[in-house]
Amino acid sequence: MFKIKLDDLSGKEIFALIQEHLEDMKATSPPESKHAFDLDGLKDSSVKFWTIWDGKELAGCGAFKILDSEHAEIKSMRTSNQYQNKGVASKLLVHIIEQAKLFGLKKLSLETGSMDYFIPAHGLYRKHGFSFCGPFSNYNADPNSKFMSLDLVG
Repeated sequence: MFKIKLDDLSGKEIFALIQEHLEDMKATSPPESKHAFDLDGLKDSSVKFWTIWDGKELAGCGAFKILDSEHAEIKSMRTSNQYQNKGVASKLLVHIIEQAKLFGLKKLSLETGSMDYFIPAHGLYRKHGFSFCGPFSNYNADPNSKFMSLDLVG
C-alpha cells in the first residue's frame, strides 16, 4: 500500500532521487533546455513537494510550483527505477491534481522534453487529461520542449 506525504525534502532518499532525476535530465536535454529544479529550487516557498512511499522505500516524487493564484506548474515528477511501470506516477499525479484543486487552482501546466525518452511521460499526462499547449509562464518555444496543461474547472 503506497502512502503519499507532503515532504520537507530533508531525507537522504529524496536527495538521491532528485540527483538521479537531474542526471537523467542532463543526459537527455541540452543545458539551455533543462528546466528541472535542484533541491534548493524545490525548497522554495512557492513549491509544494510530495513523496510516495512503499513502506520505508521511496517510490517517487512530484511537486507543483504556484505561478499565480490560479495556475501552477508540475515539477520533478519522478518514479524510482524499481517502481517504474507499477502505477506509482499515476497515483502521485492524481494526488497532485487533487491537491491543486484544494488549493483553489484552476490550471496545471508542465514542461517536459520532446525526445523519445519522454514519450512515457507524455502518455501519463495525456491519460490524466492533459493536452499539448504552447509555452506558458517564462518559457519560450523550444524544439527540445513540449508543454502540456490541464484545466481544473468545468
